[in-house]
Amino acid sequence: MSAQPGLLTPRVLFPFLFVTLIWGSTWIVITGQLGVVPPSWSVAYRFFVGAAAMFAYAAWRRERLTLSGAGWGFAALLGLAQFALNFNFVYRAEQHITSGLVAVLFALLIVPNTLLGRAFLKTRVEGRFLLGAGIAIVGVGMMILHEYRAANVGAGEVLIGTVLTLCGVMSASASNVMQGSSIAREQSMAVMIAWAMLFGALGDALFAWMTVGPPTIEMTPGYLGGVFYLGVIASAVTFPLYFNIIRAVGPGQAAWSSVLIPIIAMGFSTLFEGYRWAPLSIGGGLVALIGLVIAVAKRPDRPSVSGNTVSVPVERET
Repeated sequence: MSAQPGLLTPRVLFPFLFVTLIWGSTWIVITGQLGVVPPSWSVAYRFFVGAAAMFAYAAWRRERLTLSGAGWGFAALLGLAQFALNFNFVYRAEQHITSGLVAVLFALLIVPNTLLGRAFLKTRVEGRFLLGAGIAIVGVGMMILHEYRAANVGAGEVLIGTVLTLCGVMSASASNVMQGSSIAREQSMAVMIAWAMLFGALGDALFAWMTVGPPTIEMTPGYLGGVFYLGVIASAVTFPLYFNIIRAVGPGQAAWSSVLIPIIAMGFSTLFEGYRWAPLSIGGGLVALIGLVIAVAKRPDRPSVSGNTVSVPVERET
C-alpha cells in the first residue's frame, strides 16, 4: 500500500490553493450580486447555473444521472441546507456587514460541525479543539467589536449581519454533517451535488417568487459574469475538487482552507470595499486564526470534524 500523500504533494497542493483562492474571492463577488436583483433570485441563478454545469460534467463522465431510493430525499435536504438556506443567509448578511467579516465569522463553522458531528456521527471532541475554539471565538469577538465601532450603518446593521451569518453557518454545518452519512457515500459525488444544487435552486426560486415577486435580472456584464463565476467556478468546479482533496489527504489537512479563506477575503475587502485594518481588527484576526489553527491541527488517522466538512472514512476512487 502506498503512503498517503501530504498537503504539499503537487497533485494535492495545486487544487488546494485553487479552491482556497476561489472561495476566498467569492465573498467580494457576492456583493456585486446585491444591487438590482433581489438576493434570493441571485442565489437561485447561481445554483441553476451550477447544477447545469454539474450535470454536464457527470454526463461527460458517462455517469448514471439518478440516485438511490434514499438518495433523492437526501439530495433534497442537502440542497435545502447547503444551497438554499445557507446562501440566502450569506447574501443577506453582506447587505449589512463587509464580506471580509462575514468570511471570518464563517470560519467558526468548525464549532457547530464538531458539536453536531459528536451528536450524530459520534466523532471525538478533544481538548485541543475546545482550546482552539475558545481562542477563535475571542478573536472573532474582537473583530466584531471593531466593526461595531467603525460601522457607518450603525450597531443594528452589524448585529443583523452577524446573526444572519451565524444562521448561514448553522445551515452549512447541518449539510456538512449530512455529508458524513453512509447515504452520502453511496452516491456518485458529481450526481449527488448536481441534484442537490438543482433542488436548492428550485427552493431558492420558490422562496424568491413568494417574497419578492417574479424573476428579475440585471443584464450587465458585471452581474452576469458574477453569476457565471459563482455558479461554475466557485460551485461546480470547486466542490468536486475539495472533496477529492479530502479523499487524498483527509479532512484535517483539507480544513486549512477554512483558516486561509478569511485572510484572502479580508484582503479583497480591503482592496474593493475600503476595509480598514485597525489594531483591534488585526489583533482579532490573528487571534481567531491562531485559534482555528489549533482547533484543526489534529493528529492523523483520528476521526474529527473540521473546516467545511465532517471527517469520515471514505473510499478512494480507482
